[in-house]
Amino acid sequence: RLLTSRRAPREQPVAPFLYYFPCQRWLAVEEDDGQIVRELVPVDEAFVKKDSENDGQSLATLGLEQKAKSTTYTVKVKTGDKKNAGTDANVFITLYGSKDDTGIVSLKASKINKNKFERGKVDEFTVESVDIGDLKKIKIGHDNKGNSTGWFLEWVEIDAPSLGQCLKFPCGRWLDKSEDDGAIERIIFPAELQTTEYIPFVPYEITIYTSDIFGAGTDADVFIVLYGSDAICTQQKSLCLNKREQRIYFERNSVNQFIVELEDVGDIIEKIRIGHNGGGLNSGWHLDRVAIRRLLPNGK
Repeated sequence: RLLTSRRAPREQPVAPFLYYFPCQRWLAVEEDDGQIVRELVPVDEAFVKKDSENDGQSLATLGLEQKAKSTTYTVKVKTGDKKNAGTDANVFITLYGSKDDTGIVSLKASKINKNKFERGKVDEFTVESVDIGDLKKIKIGHDNKGNSTGWFLEWVEIDAPSLGQCLKFPCGRWLDKSEDDGAIERIIFPAELQTTEYIPFVPYEITIYTSDIFGAGTDADVFIVLYGSDAICTQQKSLCLNKREQRIYFERNSVNQFIVELEDVGDIIEKIRIGHNGGGLNSGWHLDRVAIRRLLPNGK
């Protein structure tokens, strides 16, 4: 008796789905927020095509789309006031949340000190990530490279405006192969009693139009304050992250867009306060108009 086998039908190949991950931002210590690694989230293909076909739109708006979907953390790191507490090694941090983690982030560009992680000093860094949920713990350490590698870490403070939380992660230990237990990285949990709660911030899309007249541009530090009803207002917020941005933004006849996390002033913005610090070689500024859009949590 002959047995015959029935061949299963061949599966049809599935057309590959194309994902678009625009960046349009610097990965450089001296540029933007100083990060050399970025997390990118996909955007719709129609958005990419619409942007690339529209001569009036800059591709930089794709980077703003990414930023609107990200959460910004301000990370402060205190080096202990002990002999040889500072380090020349490369320091990294990972933030762990209830949904995800940031991956390893190098703390390269301190916003306060040129020489970072010096004895008794506090350094400040900006970390951007997709939503990782509520912060649960951090891992911080260094690569043990350089002339003076041992490091005494006093504490880490992380301010997460979109969560409405500022958390303190106390350490008070060496990260040194020849001190303490020899570990050069540590997992640290927040101190609940040192956690500060406040109303979560929301992202605003702010578009600045500089006039088309002679000398209209400025190199000064431009800031803004938003006012809502019932005497609610935001903090005064600088729109540029560093002096290089001050030099390239707010030029004559330019349009500059920013995604800024600020206190939620509600659905109605009654007025704004905008100005600059008068610094730079050319501080005078002729402002044409400002457009502001309060973004919803999904970045729309």
